[in-house]
Amino acid sequence: MAFILRRPFAVSTAIKQIPKSSNTTVRFVHNSPFKQQASSSSSSSSKRPFTFAGARQSFQNAFRQSRRQVSSYPTVQTGNLAQKLAYGAAIVGGTVIATNMVFNRETREDGGMPLYEREYLNQTFMHTGLGVGIIGIAARALHTSGWSYRLMAMNPWAVIGLSLVASIGTMYGTRLTPPENYVQKYALWGAFNLTQAAVLAPLMFYSPAILARAGLYTVGMMGSIAFVGATAKQEKYLYIGGPLLAGVAVVAMSGLAPLVLPATATRSLMWSERIWLYGGLAVFGGFTLYDIQKILYHSRMAERGLIKKDVVNESISLELDFLNIFIRMVQILAMRNSNNRR
Repeated sequence: MAFILRRPFAVSTAIKQIPKSSNTTVRFVHNSPFKQQASSSSSSSSKRPFTFAGARQSFQNAFRQSRRQVSSYPTVQTGNLAQKLAYGAAIVGGTVIATNMVFNRETREDGGMPLYEREYLNQTFMHTGLGVGIIGIAARALHTSGWSYRLMAMNPWAVIGLSLVASIGTMYGTRLTPPENYVQKYALWGAFNLTQAAVLAPLMFYSPAILARAGLYTVGMMGSIAFVGATAKQEKYLYIGGPLLAGVAVVAMSGLAPLVLPATATRSLMWSERIWLYGGLAVFGGFTLYDIQKILYHSRMAERGLIKKDVVNESISLELDFLNIFIRMVQILAMRNSNNRR
C-alpha cells in the first residue's frame, strides 16, 4: 500500500505552462480550466474535424514560439550567476550541517558504518542514480516525439488509472523476482523506469533552468537526509513508517481533490495544492530518512544470511522519494518564477 500511495500518479496533472495555442480543454489537477478565446478564428477552428497531424503541427508551432519567447529574455550576467551558485551551495551545505545537528545528536555506537553496510548502501545509490538517469533520458525522448501533448489531451482519470496499473505491475514484478534471475529482474526494473518516464514527460514543458535547479535542490535535500540516516543510531527512525504512511495518504487525497471539487471552490483547491506541495515535501523527506535506515537494516540481515541481497528493490524506494520531491520542487520554482514576472 505504501508503494501505491507513493507513486507520483498526479505528475501529468502538475503542468501549468501548457502552450496557449493548443485548444485543449481538459482540466488537470491543480490547474484551472483554460479560458476559451473569443476570436472568430478560434471559433472556426473548433468546428474543423480533429486530425493528429494538425494537432502535432499546432503543438510544434507553439513550442517554437515559446522557445523564441524564452530566448528573447535578457541574458544573466556571469557575476550574478556565480553569486547565485555560491548562495545555492551555501544553502545546501548549511542544510546538511543543520539537519545533522538537529536530527543526529545520537550517533552510532558501533564505531562507524561497517564495510558491508557501506558497500550495500553505495550499490543502492548507484542503482538509484542509474534509474533516475534512465527516467530523465526517456522522458526527454518521449517529450520531443510529441508524447506529452497526447498524454495531456487524454482524460485525467484514464491517465491515472493506466499509469497506476503499469507502474504498480512492473514495480511488484521487479520486487517479486529473485535477484538470481537478474535478466528478468533488470528487464522489469527498466520497464518500471520507462513507465515513470512516460508520466513525467510533460515536465519537459518547463524551462531547463527550472528543471536543473529543482534537480540540484532535490539532490541536496536527499543527500543531507541520507547522511543523517546513515550516521544515526541503528534503527532509530524505523518507527516513523506508520505515521509517514498516514501522511502520504493525506497528500495523495489532496492531489486527487481538484478532480472531484468544482472549480468555484477556490479556497479548498488552494489548500489542497499547498498540502500536496509542502506537505508532500515533508512526507517524502521523512520517507528518505526511513528508507536509508531500512536499507542499512536489510544489509545487516543479509550479512547474517536471513534475507538475500537485493539492491534493485532498495533503489525503487529511493527513486520514488526522488521523483516525488523533484516534482514538487519544479512546481514551487515555477510558481515563484511566474510571481516574479508579475
